[in-house]
Amino acid sequence: MKENFTNSLAMLLHHEGGYVNHPEDPGGETNLGVTKRVYDEWGGEKNMKDLTPDDVAPIYRENYWNRLKCDDLPSGLDFCAFDWGVNSGTGRAAKALQKIVGATQDGAIGPKTMALIAKQDPKYMIEEFGKIRQNFYENLSTFKTFGKGWTRRNKETTQASLSMVQ
Repeated sequence: MKENFTNSLAMLLHHEGGYVNHPEDPGGETNLGVTKRVYDEWGGEKNMKDLTPDDVAPIYRENYWNRLKCDDLPSGLDFCAFDWGVNSGTGRAAKALQKIVGATQDGAIGPKTMALIAKQDPKYMIEEFGKIRQNFYENLSTFKTFGKGWTRRNKETTQASLSMVQ
């Protein structure tokens, strides 16, 4: 839902944290969840360590929230899709939604997917989304290193998303 972006961004930033440059993280140098590559492509001019929520909000809205059509998703489903889109790519999050509703899994949410989403119970979709996300994490080679945090994030996101259902 359109009015959920600000709160969803705040919850997302809680999970993303601040500046990190972990040697085993394939994303590399990151601050507030935005990788250096994404920030540079956006045209950012600040040092990665100096980014603020105001610097990254437009990136999140354009590259993730809008790409996943979160303004048009049911409340709660918007947040869980947004959070995983940021964490693992919008295509992966879109395909999970498409799988849940029986749409063609092409990674782009269009009118057919939206029509199928409208026919489903949001709580069911959020719960299934969390299961698909967890399964994805558990099959990654880096799960041993990052799995505890990913699992916690997935559980917290699923619970927050369920509490947003109207």
